Amino acid sequence: MKLFVGLGNPGAKYAGTRHNIGFMAVDRIQADHGFAPWKSKFQGQISEGRLGSEKVLLLKPETFMNLSGQSVGEAMRFYKLTPEDVCVFHDELDLAPGRLKVKTGGGHAGHNGLRSMHAHIGEAYQRVRLGIGHPGRKELVSGYVLHDFARADADWLDDLMRGISDGAAELAAGDAGRFMNAVVLRTAPPRATTGTRNKGEKTPEKMPQPVEKAAEPAEEPDKRSALQKLADRFR
Repeated sequence: MKLFVGLGNPGAKYAGTRHNIGFMAVDRIQADHGFAPWKSKFQGQISEGRLGSEKVLLLKPETFMNLSGQSVGEAMRFYKLTPEDVCVFHDELDLAPGRLKVKTGGGHAGHNGLRSMHAHIGEAYQRVRLGIGHPGRKELVSGYVLHDFARADADWLDDLMRGISDGAAELAAGDAGRFMNAVVLRTAPPRATTGTRNKGEKTPEKMPQPVEKAAEPAEEPDKRSALQKLADRFR
């Protein structure tokens, strides 16, 4: 079994905040892939289902962000999981809005949810870092992450969530590369190929088509005798 954890804070007050983008990610997976309804367990909300051939448990800790590890640790002990079975979706200040990176192990970089995870299960779990951008100054961070996403963020946020859902089965199967490719196809789709043209060159549909000339009538054969031709030259 894989344990996908979304980090955030419980309650309607925090539902639309940047800090809750982890909750949003697992909510989208749950809705798109036919998972069971959410139910209360392990100091959080859980939902079970399958992604491809993998059985997956989705978990949203309700211990508030700073104590997220308590809920995750309890679920892991119940299912006898290791940190390598855990993947955590969380907000990332050091990535531009809409960007995503996957990482396994390493430090918590001051993120209180990850700090709690480290304290309860160690650092060897996988993280899906969801970019929300940085407000610019350290003293603004707390207010920034606890503020709702702006209306202008709606399009890239929806694209990011769609991409996460598209690639969720690849992530569960352990293929982070294909998962990230699925996200990129939503957040930065390739442009249609139109081919290259030299400056001033017209597009094929506008190129003038060659005009066929009318066939000229064939000349009639000269039936004069050699002597008559010579005489005619001196007339």
